[in-house]
Amino acid sequence: MAQTDSKVLVLGALAGVAGISLAVVFYRGLRSKRRVSWPGFYQNRTNDPGSGLLLVDGPVLPRGQTEVLERLEALIQCVSDLKEEMKALKTALPALPDQVREELKGHSEARRVGAQHRTAATRRKRAAGAASSPEGQSSEDAESEGGYMTALTDSEDEEQSDEEQTPDKLSILLDRIDRLRQGGESDKRESLSVLLEQRDEFGQNSEFLWRLTRAYCDVHDVSATLEEKKTHAENGKAVGEEAITVNPKCAESHQWYAIMCGIMAEYDSIQNKIKNGYIFKDHLDKAIELKPQDPLSYYLLGRWCYAVAQLSWIERKVAATLFGEPPSATVEDALKNFLKVEEIHPAYSKLNYVFLAKCYKALGQSEKARKMCEAASTMNTVSKEDEEAQKELDLLFPSV
Repeated sequence: MAQTDSKVLVLGALAGVAGISLAVVFYRGLRSKRRVSWPGFYQNRTNDPGSGLLLVDGPVLPRGQTEVLERLEALIQCVSDLKEEMKALKTALPALPDQVREELKGHSEARRVGAQHRTAATRRKRAAGAASSPEGQSSEDAESEGGYMTALTDSEDEEQSDEEQTPDKLSILLDRIDRLRQGGESDKRESLSVLLEQRDEFGQNSEFLWRLTRAYCDVHDVSATLEEKKTHAENGKAVGEEAITVNPKCAESHQWYAIMCGIMAEYDSIQNKIKNGYIFKDHLDKAIELKPQDPLSYYLLGRWCYAVAQLSWIERKVAATLFGEPPSATVEDALKNFLKVEEIHPAYSKLNYVFLAKCYKALGQSEKARKMCEAASTMNTVSKEDEEAQKELDLLFPSV
C-alpha cells in the first residue's frame, strides 16, 4: 500500500472513531441530566410506617437496558483503546516503507544463501521489526506489521523461484541432450524422444528448437529405411525453420536449418534440390556472421563450394533456367573454407582433411594433398562420418 493511501485509511478510521466517541459522550451527558432533573417516585411496598412513596435518585432501569448500558460502556473502552492504537499506527506509517524495503533487501540476500538460511533470516527480521516498532505501538501492531512483511517477502520468493525454475530445468535438459549426442545410435534416438516429450514446455525456446533439429538430423543418419530417413529430414527442416522464426539471431538455428536443407536435397526434385542449395548457402552465411569462430559452419560452406565447383555444364544451365543465375563457387573458395576450419580448430575432423586433400589434388598440388591424406590416416574412425571419410581416403590416397 502506498504511503498516501495509508494516511487516507488512517484518517478515515480516526474520523469514524471520533464520530462514535461524540455519540457516546452525548448519550452519557443525557443520562446524567435525567438522573439530576427527573427524580423518581415509586410506591413503598414494604410494611415500614410512613409514606407509601419512596424517593430515589433516578429511575430504576429494566434489566435489559442495564445490560445495554454495560455493553455500551465496554464499547466505549474498546473505542478508547482503538484511538490509542490508531495514534500509534499513524506515528509508525512514515517509517513503514523504509522497513519494508529493508526487509525485502535482507530477504533477497538470504535467498541466495539457501532455503534453510532464508527461513532463519526471515524469523530474525520479523523479530527485529517487532523490536523496532515505535513507542506506544501495541504488540498486536508489531506482529501484524511483521506478518505483512513476511508474507510480502515470501510471495516475492515464490515468484523468483518460478522465474528461476524454468531456465534451470531447461539447462539441465540441454546438458543431458548434449551428452546423449556423444553416444551411439540408441542414445541419439533417446535424445530425440526426450526432446519431443518436452516440446510443449520449451517449444518457444530457440536453444531447445535447434537441438531438436539436430536430433532429427542425427536420427536421420542412423535410420535404415529410406522412408524413415525422409520423414526425419522433413520434420527436422520444419523445426529448423521454426527455430529461426523464434530467434533470428541464433547462429546454431541457421546452421542446423541449412544442414536440414542440404539433407532434403537428397529426396527432392531437381528444382527443389537447387532451391535448397541457395537456402543452404544463405543460412550458412548468416550463421558465420552471427558466430564467426564456429568451425562447423566453415566446413559446411567448404563442402557447398566444392559441390558447386563440381557441377556439370547441364546442371548449371538448369539452375540458370530455374533461378536466373546459377550458384557460383570455385575449388579455391572451398579450400579457403577448409583451411579456416583448421585455423580455428586444428585436426577438426577426418573428413575435413580428406576434402583438403581433394582440393589440393584438383589444384595440382600433389605434395600438399598427400600430407592431408597422411593427417587423415592418423585420426581414429569413430562416427559414421569418419567411416565415410575412410572410404574416400582409401580411394584418394593411391592417386596422390
